[in-house]
Amino acid sequence: MFKKIVIFGVGLIGGSVALALKKQPHSPQITGVGRSGQSLQEALQLGLIDMVETDVSKALQGADLVLIATPVAQTPVILRAIYPHLSDATVITDAGSTKSDVMAYAKAEFGDKVGQFVGGHPIAGAEKSGPSAAMADLYIGKNVILTPNAATDTDALAKVTTLWQQCGAIVSSMTAQEHDSVFAAVSHLPHLLAFALVDDLAKRNNAELLFKFAASGFRDFTRIAGSHPEMWRDIALANKDALLRELNAYQQALSEMTSLLAQGNGDALQALFDHASRARNDWAKSKIQ
Repeated sequence: MFKKIVIFGVGLIGGSVALALKKQPHSPQITGVGRSGQSLQEALQLGLIDMVETDVSKALQGADLVLIATPVAQTPVILRAIYPHLSDATVITDAGSTKSDVMAYAKAEFGDKVGQFVGGHPIAGAEKSGPSAAMADLYIGKNVILTPNAATDTDALAKVTTLWQQCGAIVSSMTAQEHDSVFAAVSHLPHLLAFALVDDLAKRNNAELLFKFAASGFRDFTRIAGSHPEMWRDIALANKDALLRELNAYQQALSEMTSLLAQGNGDALQALFDHASRARNDWAKSKIQ
């Protein structure tokens, strides 16, 4: 289906798409575009992409699909750059972790060609970044959310669905607003909590001692604090309203737990822990079935 794909951002997310597609029987030509010449050359040397292009007009010549896999704040600039060079047959999608803002960017920048844009979010990743972090199997069995709207062309939606299915992903659709509400709770909030805890400990006078004795519980809880800072800055600001609601709800939950602890109310604490433990274990079981 795809003869040429252009990827803006060939790090973990974009690079993993490229590697997955290269395992297909008739893999497309993949052109990489990005801010860092060093990163692009690394992607080329690692075999993630077939060629590097700094001229957007040349990059888009004959392109079937464009994937934007950069931090979300770069999206409108990229959309603006590619718009003059789009053919009616080129499909554009993204891999950003927020969708309401991205869909608004597409409407603002693409105008009459907005139907060619399909918002997307692969629910996969790692705390590492850059071309060397790319994995061909990153998306196998993982969810990818697409956020089409009334303006989205059905053929464009079908092509983006096929792209992710070729990477081994399970594709679902929802509105951009529903997406942002869901992921503020189950993805964006946990990242902020992990960043906040590590930052707090790192600022303390005895930080060296604390980190010396931190063990598996700390490692597991804070793993995502090693994620790409620029990307998560952009996500937090882009999904600010939904994330603020989740932070307020979490602060309320912490206040209630603080009160139970101050009261020495062991029965209520255990009931809270039991409820959370059952919910977490039920979720974990559902993921391995």
